[in-house]
Amino acid sequence: MAIPVGMLAALLVTAFGAHLGLPGDAGRIDPTQVAQTPPFDRPGVFEVAPGRYEVVMVAGIWVFTPNVITVPEGSEVTFIATSRDVIHGFFLPHADVNVMLLPGRVARVTARFPKAGEYPFVCHEYCGIAHHTMAGKVIVVPRS
Repeated sequence: MAIPVGMLAALLVTAFGAHLGLPGDAGRIDPTQVAQTPPFDRPGVFEVAPGRYEVVMVAGIWVFTPNVITVPEGSEVTFIATSRDVIHGFFLPHADVNVMLLPGRVARVTARFPKAGEYPFVCHEYCGIAHHTMAGKVIVVPRS
């Protein structure tokens, strides 16, 4: 009796207390129109405030666009990403980023890059025969 009650309590706390649930229509785009839908019609790196950047990224068979991202050290970077075709993953291990990119779903994740270096990222969801080639890197340059 205690186990089902405990599981129900955990479910209720997760669903209502932590505000976790199924995604709604906000953050959804037509995956066949990614290249024509802002902001994905212009993928790239954009400075939104001093030390804060947004990276608009599109995943597609078998490439990230952009696949090389350059920011200064100490930057906070918000990745805004989606997939145009199949399920992809975005795994940037040295910045604790691990996101599934679903076709037509907009994912947002923020990471900090406190010191200069190269931070590789890969697709971690099998997406086809050339999946192993789907990679990129964040290059963090010293502030000058």
